Amino acid sequence: MDLDVAGLRERLKRPLPAAAVYGDDGTGREQAATVAAVLVPIVAHPRGLTVLFTQRTAHLKAHSGQVSFPGGRAEPADGSPEVTALRECEEEIGLARGRVEVLARLPEYFTRTGFRVTPVVALVQPPLDLVPDPNEVESVFEVPLAFLLDQRNHQRHSREFQGATVGYYAMTFEERTIWGATAGMLVNLCRVLAD
Repeated sequence: MDLDVAGLRERLKRPLPAAAVYGDDGTGREQAATVAAVLVPIVAHPRGLTVLFTQRTAHLKAHSGQVSFPGGRAEPADGSPEVTALRECEEEIGLARGRVEVLARLPEYFTRTGFRVTPVVALVQPPLDLVPDPNEVESVFEVPLAFLLDQRNHQRHSREFQGATVGYYAMTFEERTIWGATAGMLVNLCRVLAD
């Protein structure tokens, strides 16, 4: 699936699909007490659309070294998932809110670690002029949207977690692997954008 900016905007105006990937094999809803939001930043380069990711620093207590979207816990003053996602994105990678056009919310994603995450899809106009916070972000990189939306790149894996075998999605682009919640949210984005 190869989209341009107009096609992206048009498809995100449609109603969300009834079925979506929720957490590891559908679990996590019962314990998802911590509200959070992430920004799914789609960068509108002249050569094509890309999605921006962060790789978390290795010293963080939670999800160290993992590939993720910029985002985090909601604060009482935020008021909406969009505000949370934009605030966190600005704090983590220095992406100015004025360069971001919010397009849509994806279905909430429930994690086994107790988070109820709202992914906020946004269009970002380059140049980005990013300033990653070295305490949280080891690097920032982009992956072509067409690669992420190609279902042939959506791999299924399983792992042992708290005494149970759980399934999850993974997508490997060059030397980086996007997996877990971030990959699950991308699968949901793929379903929203599908014909």
